[in-house]
Amino acid sequence: MEYVTLNNGVKMPKLGYGVFQTPPEDTRRCVLEAIETGYRSIDTAQAYGNEEGVGNALAECGLPREELFITTKIRISNAGFEKAKASIETSLKKLRTDYVDLLLIHQPFGDYYGTYRAMEEAYKEKTARAIGVSNFYPDRYLDLVHFSQVTPAVNQMETHVFFQQKNARTYMQKHGTQLMSWGPFAEGKNDFFKNPVLNEIGAAHKKTAAQTALRFLLQKDVIVIPKSVHRERMEENFQVFDFTLTDEELKRIEELDGGKSLFFSHHDPDTVEWFMSIV
Repeated sequence: MEYVTLNNGVKMPKLGYGVFQTPPEDTRRCVLEAIETGYRSIDTAQAYGNEEGVGNALAECGLPREELFITTKIRISNAGFEKAKASIETSLKKLRTDYVDLLLIHQPFGDYYGTYRAMEEAYKEKTARAIGVSNFYPDRYLDLVHFSQVTPAVNQMETHVFFQQKNARTYMQKHGTQLMSWGPFAEGKNDFFKNPVLNEIGAAHKKTAAQTALRFLLQKDVIVIPKSVHRERMEENFQVFDFTLTDEELKRIEELDGGKSLFFSHHDPDTVEWFMSIV
């Protein structure tokens, strides 16, 4: 396993297991299988509705709590100091733990300042070892950074070979905030798994396009949390530490960057209206 050291000194695995869209009834099994495969970092969220499944797996896996790195996120409907504070307690109960290793604001909407104040309190009380944000573009990220006591340790954003977040990283690096990828495979968009560059480079290392894409992000110091409900795919995604991409190969993959989202923009009014409709 490779690790990054966050801006507060906490070590975090660069490869984790994500449970976005994993059905609650399957989450316990999937997380147990991921841990058996070797994953030690698990990423969930209040909005996923499966924190309890993660918690059950943590309780049953047999590993000491300190060997696991657990991330969860506060949903929009829990924005604001009091609601966020209460939701943190609820998440801890569902996860069956006294603390989370990383606590994030899920979306840059609602009273995220109040949410972050509750998170700073959790950080000081050691119920969160590190705090940060998710989906914060440079404008809102910088706004929060300059008016908070604890600089975000992580910003989890859509990041893959077709959208490498080069602009956002410029600002995050100034403040020591680590980029964490959601959607490292772009959910298959742009014929991701058939991409000739990824497949050609992968073939040279006897690896798949998916493994090549993960290796690229890891070598670019991006934390990745690929998700799968199939054990064989979990194992495949974990086999990315036994090869290294050359500088030329990295450059070829860098050239795949389109510089824009393949999903949605948080600056788009229609997207904002959609998020508000689900609160």
